[in-house]
Amino acid sequence: MKSRDALIRLKRFQAEECRRRVAQLQTMIAEFSRMTGDLDREIAHEEQRANITDPNHFAYPTYARAARGRRDNLARSVADLRSQLAEAETHLKDASDELGKAQSQEARDRMVDINIDRHGQDRREAARRV
Repeated sequence: MKSRDALIRLKRFQAEECRRRVAQLQTMIAEFSRMTGDLDREIAHEEQRANITDPNHFAYPTYARAARGRRDNLARSVADLRSQLAEAETHLKDASDELGKAQSQEARDRMVDINIDRHGQDRREAARRV
């Protein structure tokens, strides 16, 4: 039984680790998306201030150009994080399934042990009666 308990603790730890990873990725995606929105507003404000919206124009604001680069990098990072999130969610599902299997096996083992104990008690009681 100790090895089964150790297996369940390991599976529980793995499932919790996957849950933490998924939560961390979701937080990062939300934060990067918020930052992307902030940069979009700053770019729009800078373009409106300069009255130039074409990034190829020679007088396009330098700050807006730099902000566009940062925004594009964040957008790529969000796309990469979304693929990592999909993979992490798959790992979480697998880990949760494995934990469920280990727990159900433990429950079955307990029921078998209980039935064996009951069967032994029934035999002892029958032997006492005779």
